[in-house]
Amino acid sequence: MYTREQVSKIKQEFWTTFGQYMAPQYGADGQKVNWINYKTGYRGLYFRMEADNKQAYIGIVLQQKDADLRTLFWEQLEELRNPLHGMLEEEWQWEPLAYNEYGQAYSHASTTLRPANIYQREGWAEIITFFKQRILLLDEFWSVAQYHFEPLKYL
Repeated sequence: MYTREQVSKIKQEFWTTFGQYMAPQYGADGQKVNWINYKTGYRGLYFRMEADNKQAYIGIVLQQKDADLRTLFWEQLEELRNPLHGMLEEEWQWEPLAYNEYGQAYSHASTTLRPANIYQREGWAEIITFFKQRILLLDEFWSVAQYHFEPLKYL
């Protein structure tokens, strides 16, 4: 077992390593991107990457507090399901309603790598490759798809 401090340190080291690995990569529009904290430009719409001792997860997460607004974003995202899967060359899982550990509702389209263990450094290369391939493709997808959400930008 790891202490809370050890867990925090290992996660920080992993994400620092991933950030350094991704730093030379420019976005689809030719700009520098903070890949770990990707900015979509839309409140409540995130590209999330997470890893623990069982899996690595990457997804498009909708966390608008207003359920009706989240539903509108979800409907827009669903219209882009086929183009997204085509860009990624894989099918993701789609969940219109889920709850986090705090009971807050969200929606997401995601994929996972199992097994994956962030606490075993020898597995980092596989996790980093998993994240890199998908976040670069998500960025390429988003460079065009973001305009589909334009009517919702200021709601």
